Amino acid sequence: MNEENQTSKENPKSSFWELVRYAVIALLIVVPFRIYVAQPYVVSGASMDPTFRDADYLIVDQLSKRFEEPKRESVIIIKYPRDPSKFFIKRLIGFPGETIEIKGGVVNVFNEDNKEGLKLNEPYIVFKKDENFSIKLGVDEYFVMGDNRAGSSDSRVWGPLPKKYIIGRPIVRLLPLEKINIWPGIY
Repeated sequence: MNEENQTSKENPKSSFWELVRYAVIALLIVVPFRIYVAQPYVVSGASMDPTFRDADYLIVDQLSKRFEEPKRESVIIIKYPRDPSKFFIKRLIGFPGETIEIKGGVVNVFNEDNKEGLKLNEPYIVFKKDENFSIKLGVDEYFVMGDNRAGSSDSRVWGPLPKKYIIGRPIVRLLPLEKINIWPGIY
């Protein structure tokens, strides 16, 4: 009977330290995962309408950017260059060294491979903007635009995006439930 009393007295202490141990292990796994691999992102605003809407809940891959360049017209999460504490979701249009030319709302990209220009086929654009614009990108500069061209603050407004501000790309849309999908924004 003495042994039973000792074990029952040690259980609460033992349970507490076991809980602490599991919490520490969980933190050692979750925190680096959130910082370096993937994290949630909630869309705020209409700059990517209709591809992404206000309150869409995304999981963003932050790891692949370290191993491969994002592809043209892929959707990326970025830090706003004028205030890096804010995050934006945009579509990648231009890469370092390219010239982006917009005439009448039609986007053309000029680079070493396309001296005559690559006209972007943009099926995701619903809200067009009839505009003329041109910019030559420097080293480590990217050009991003929102899908809602008439209502997006993007590289046309605040200039090229430095590479260091690219966070990652959405890999899963979890909300709204009727729009759950993998690799949202790919056309």
